[in-house]
Amino acid sequence: MRITGFRTAIAQLPADEPLADGPTVKGTRDFVTLEIETDQPGLVGIGLTHFGGPVTPALRHTVDLLAQMLVGDDPLRIEAAGEKLRAAAGASMGPGGMFTLALAAIDIALWDIKGKAFGVPVSVLAGGCRERVPVYASGALMRHFSLDDCVRAAGRLVERGWRQMKTQLALPGPTTPTREIERLREIRAVIGPDIDLMCDINQRWDVRQAISIGRRIEDVGLFWLEDAVAHDDPHGMAEVARALATPLAAGEYVYGSVPFRHMLEARAVDVVMIDVLRAGGITGWLKIAGMAQAFNLPVVSHLLPEVHVHLIAAIPNGLTVEYMPWSCPLFREVPVQVDGVITVPTKPGLGLEFDPAVQQR
Repeated sequence: MRITGFRTAIAQLPADEPLADGPTVKGTRDFVTLEIETDQPGLVGIGLTHFGGPVTPALRHTVDLLAQMLVGDDPLRIEAAGEKLRAAAGASMGPGGMFTLALAAIDIALWDIKGKAFGVPVSVLAGGCRERVPVYASGALMRHFSLDDCVRAAGRLVERGWRQMKTQLALPGPTTPTREIERLREIRAVIGPDIDLMCDINQRWDVRQAISIGRRIEDVGLFWLEDAVAHDDPHGMAEVARALATPLAAGEYVYGSVPFRHMLEARAVDVVMIDVLRAGGITGWLKIAGMAQAFNLPVVSHLLPEVHVHLIAAIPNGLTVEYMPWSCPLFREVPVQVDGVITVPTKPGLGLEFDPAVQQR
């Protein structure tokens, strides 16, 4: 089998919040989509990547340049493809940023081709540990939404079957620690004690703040506290982890596997969060997950739930899938949660098909 060609496009999706009918945010969410064609009739692999903002055309151009290098190659030799692209461009562009995001789209499409070629889902190719996985609602309880909006949304999520959900705190900002702590407690009061509640800080605190505020919210019973401090400070993370009883999650902001090694060796995280795009694709994601397993740590995903459902289901230490449905409108059909879990698609490959209407628009 050989790669014969490819197609890319930029898809601009509305910045809505469909999980709990939340406020619509201005602007769009922009994705680069990829289809890799082979010499086998009808066998096409799909991939995607995302950076956002005005650099999206540059990301598409990078995907085009890298994909062109693989025309004529065997799509089933995924490691060989990755090494070829790293040798050609990765050494000069570094392990992070544009190269890794572009590589991810190609790697995802090659895994889709491989699954279709062998007639099995990517989840089975990657390990096939489970057929159903827990999932949590993300994006409905954002820090820039009012407390009233978040309280209403939290109640709707419980009514719609979600058993796990994530919120955020707005510190630093035009608020106070007392007000933000009360925000958390009001959301907990609405959902009750049996719903898992996560909280994302998005690297907004220093170590002192993380320990001080983290201790004041321990009674809320968070499932995890996410990215409390800077992603490139594993020793600071470790200091916070030692000081708090609440589990710490981190990893979405780093590119490649080396930063995960630093976090794991420093004992800086309790829950390892991996972004398939910043990992360089499914190949890199699985290597990081294996590293986490060696440290007896669970793995969770970041964004792209329609891809990550395969990966969390594939591995024995997969904990839960982040369901932030930003990319879901790209596809005709995606897995949906029922009573807090989603079932892995049984179709070959990713089991996904781009929606032609979105592609044309």
